[in-house]
Amino acid sequence: MPYHLFDTAFGTCAIAWSEVGLTRVLLPESTRSKTEARVRSPGMEPSGSGKPEFAEEALTLLGAYLDGSDASFESIRLDETIVTGFNASVYRALRNVPRGTTVTYGDLAEQVGQPGAAQAVGVAMGRNPWPVIVPCHRVLASGGKVGGFSAPGGVSTKERLLALEGVRIGSQIQPSLF
Repeated sequence: MPYHLFDTAFGTCAIAWSEVGLTRVLLPESTRSKTEARVRSPGMEPSGSGKPEFAEEALTLLGAYLDGSDASFESIRLDETIVTGFNASVYRALRNVPRGTTVTYGDLAEQVGQPGAAQAVGVAMGRNPWPVIVPCHRVLASGGKVGGFSAPGGVSTKERLLALEGVRIGSQIQPSLF
Protein backbone atom coordinates (compact mmCIF):
# COMPACT_ATOMS: atom_id res chain seq x y z
CA MET A 1 0.00 0.00 0.00
CA PRO A 2 1.47 3.40 -0.93
CA TYR A 3 1.84 6.44 1.29
CA HIS A 4 2.98 10.00 0.76
CA LEU A 5 4.44 12.57 3.16
CA PHE A 6 3.72 16.25 2.52
CA ASP A 7 4.54 19.50 4.25
CA THR A 8 1.82 21.83 5.51
CA ALA A 9 1.49 24.88 7.73
CA PHE A 10 0.94 22.41 10.61
CA GLY A 11 4.02 20.31 9.81
CA THR A 12 4.64 17.12 7.86
CA CYS A 13 1.45 15.12 7.30
CA ALA A 14 0.91 11.82 5.50
CA ILE A 15 -1.75 9.98 3.56
CA ALA A 16 -1.99 6.33 2.53
CA TRP A 17 -4.40 4.70 0.11
CA SER A 18 -5.65 1.57 -1.56
CA GLU A 19 -7.22 1.22 -4.99
CA VAL A 20 -10.58 1.99 -3.33
CA GLY A 21 -9.68 5.24 -1.56
CA LEU A 22 -7.71 6.80 1.27
CA THR A 23 -6.87 4.44 4.11
CA ARG A 24 -5.16 6.96 6.42
CA VAL A 25 -4.56 10.63 7.03
CA LEU A 26 -1.92 11.45 9.60
CA LEU A 27 -1.49 14.81 11.22
CA PRO A 28 2.10 15.77 12.00
CA GLU A 29 4.23 14.30 14.72
CA SER A 30 7.04 16.44 16.17
CA THR A 31 9.36 15.49 13.28
CA ARG A 32 9.04 14.29 9.69
CA SER A 33 10.75 10.99 10.57
CA LYS A 34 8.26 10.34 13.38
CA THR A 35 5.35 10.97 11.01
CA GLU A 36 6.88 8.57 8.49
CA ALA A 37 7.49 5.95 11.17
CA ARG A 38 3.82 6.17 12.18
CA VAL A 39 2.45 5.83 8.63
CA ARG A 40 4.87 3.14 7.51
CA SER A 41 3.93 -0.42 8.36
CA PRO A 42 4.73 -3.79 6.74
CA GLY A 43 3.72 -3.75 3.09
CA MET A 44 3.68 0.03 2.83
CA GLU A 45 6.03 1.94 0.54
CA PRO A 46 6.50 5.60 -0.40
CA SER A 47 4.39 6.40 -3.44
CA GLY A 48 6.97 8.09 -5.64
CA SER A 49 5.35 10.06 -8.42
CA GLY A 50 2.42 7.75 -9.19
CA LYS A 51 -0.60 8.84 -7.19
CA PRO A 52 -4.25 8.30 -8.13
CA GLU A 53 -6.33 11.40 -8.78
CA PHE A 54 -8.21 11.11 -5.45
CA ALA A 55 -4.89 11.07 -3.56
CA GLU A 56 -3.60 14.12 -5.47
CA GLU A 57 -6.87 15.91 -4.71
CA ALA A 58 -6.61 15.00 -1.02
CA LEU A 59 -3.04 16.35 -0.87
CA THR A 60 -4.10 19.65 -2.45
CA LEU A 61 -7.16 20.08 -0.26
CA LEU A 62 -5.46 19.09 2.99
CA GLY A 63 -2.61 21.50 2.31
CA ALA A 64 -5.04 24.32 1.55
CA TYR A 65 -7.16 23.56 4.62
CA LEU A 66 -4.17 23.49 6.97
CA ASP A 67 -3.08 26.82 5.47
CA GLY A 68 -6.43 28.26 6.57
CA SER A 69 -8.34 28.07 3.27
CA ASP A 70 -11.92 26.91 3.07
CA ALA A 71 -11.47 23.44 1.58
CA SER A 72 -14.26 20.90 1.12
CA PHE A 73 -13.47 17.18 1.35
CA GLU A 74 -16.83 15.82 0.16
CA SER A 75 -15.39 14.37 -3.04
CA ILE A 76 -12.47 12.54 -1.42
CA ARG A 77 -12.86 8.77 -1.68
CA LEU A 78 -12.31 6.80 1.51
CA ASP A 79 -11.69 3.07 1.78
CA GLU A 80 -14.38 2.22 4.34
CA THR A 81 -13.51 -1.48 4.20
CA ILE A 82 -10.93 -0.79 6.91
CA VAL A 83 -13.52 0.26 9.54
CA THR A 84 -16.50 -1.36 11.27
CA GLY A 85 -20.06 -0.77 10.10
CA PHE A 86 -20.96 1.41 13.11
CA ASN A 87 -17.82 3.51 12.74
CA ALA A 88 -18.42 3.91 8.99
CA SER A 89 -21.94 5.22 9.66
CA VAL A 90 -20.59 7.68 12.24
CA TYR A 91 -17.86 8.87 9.85
CA ARG A 92 -20.39 9.33 7.03
CA ALA A 93 -22.66 11.41 9.28
CA LEU A 94 -19.73 13.46 10.53
CA ARG A 95 -18.62 14.30 6.99
CA ASN A 96 -21.91 16.21 6.71
CA VAL A 97 -21.09 18.52 9.63
CA PRO A 98 -20.14 21.80 7.96
CA ARG A 99 -16.98 23.76 8.53
CA GLY A 100 -17.27 26.13 11.49
CA THR A 101 -19.93 24.08 13.28
CA THR A 102 -19.74 21.47 16.01
CA VAL A 103 -21.74 18.53 17.31
CA THR A 104 -21.59 16.57 20.54
CA TYR A 105 -20.82 12.88 20.81
CA GLY A 106 -24.46 12.35 21.87
CA ASP A 107 -25.82 14.35 18.92
CA LEU A 108 -23.79 12.27 16.51
CA ALA A 109 -25.00 9.04 18.15
CA GLU A 110 -28.60 10.18 17.62
CA GLN A 111 -27.87 11.08 14.00
CA VAL A 112 -26.81 7.49 13.27
CA GLY A 113 -29.86 6.06 15.01
CA GLN A 114 -28.04 4.99 18.18
CA PRO A 115 -29.19 7.33 20.96
CA GLY A 116 -27.24 6.66 24.11
CA ALA A 117 -24.15 5.53 22.19
CA ALA A 118 -22.09 8.67 22.87
CA GLN A 119 -19.23 6.62 24.31
CA ALA A 120 -19.16 4.39 21.23
CA VAL A 121 -19.01 7.54 19.09
CA GLY A 122 -16.08 8.68 21.23
CA VAL A 123 -14.32 5.39 20.57
CA ALA A 124 -14.99 5.83 16.83
CA MET A 125 -13.49 9.32 16.97
CA GLY A 126 -10.35 7.95 18.62
CA ARG A 127 -10.03 5.38 15.83
CA ASN A 128 -10.77 7.77 12.96
CA PRO A 129 -8.24 6.94 10.25
CA TRP A 130 -9.02 10.15 8.31
CA PRO A 131 -8.77 13.18 10.63
CA VAL A 132 -9.73 16.48 9.00
CA ILE A 133 -11.41 14.71 6.05
CA VAL A 134 -13.69 13.06 8.61
CA PRO A 135 -13.72 16.11 10.89
CA CYS A 136 -13.52 14.50 14.32
CA HIS A 137 -12.19 17.81 15.65
CA ARG A 138 -15.76 19.15 15.27
CA VAL A 139 -17.10 16.72 17.88
CA LEU A 140 -17.31 18.17 21.39
CA ALA A 141 -18.28 16.78 24.76
CA SER A 142 -21.62 17.81 26.25
CA GLY A 143 -21.82 21.40 27.40
CA GLY A 144 -19.48 22.56 24.62
CA LYS A 145 -16.39 21.17 26.34
CA VAL A 146 -13.54 20.30 24.01
CA GLY A 147 -13.35 16.61 24.95
CA GLY A 148 -10.39 14.56 23.79
CA PHE A 149 -8.40 14.26 20.60
CA SER A 150 -6.18 11.30 19.73
CA ALA A 151 -4.07 12.94 17.00
CA PRO A 152 -0.59 14.21 17.82
CA GLY A 153 -0.78 17.34 19.94
CA GLY A 154 -4.05 16.19 21.49
CA VAL A 155 -6.53 18.86 22.53
CA SER A 156 -4.30 21.74 21.44
CA THR A 157 -4.34 20.35 17.86
CA LYS A 158 -8.13 20.03 18.05
CA GLU A 159 -8.44 23.63 19.20
CA ARG A 160 -6.06 24.77 16.47
CA LEU A 161 -8.14 23.00 13.79
CA LEU A 162 -11.33 24.51 15.18
CA ALA A 163 -9.71 27.95 15.22
CA LEU A 164 -8.95 27.56 11.48
CA GLU A 165 -12.73 27.30 11.06
CA GLY A 166 -13.54 30.25 13.32
CA VAL A 167 -14.70 28.11 16.26
CA ARG A 168 -13.41 29.15 19.67
CA ILE A 169 -13.68 26.95 22.73
CA GLY A 170 -14.17 28.52 26.14
CA SER A 171 -15.85 31.85 26.65
CA GLN A 172 -17.47 31.95 23.23
CA ILE A 173 -20.37 29.71 22.29
CA GLN A 174 -19.62 27.37 19.43
CA PRO A 175 -22.03 27.23 16.50
CA SER A 176 -23.76 23.87 16.71
CA LEU A 177 -25.33 21.90 13.90
CA PHE A 178 -28.01 20.28 16.09
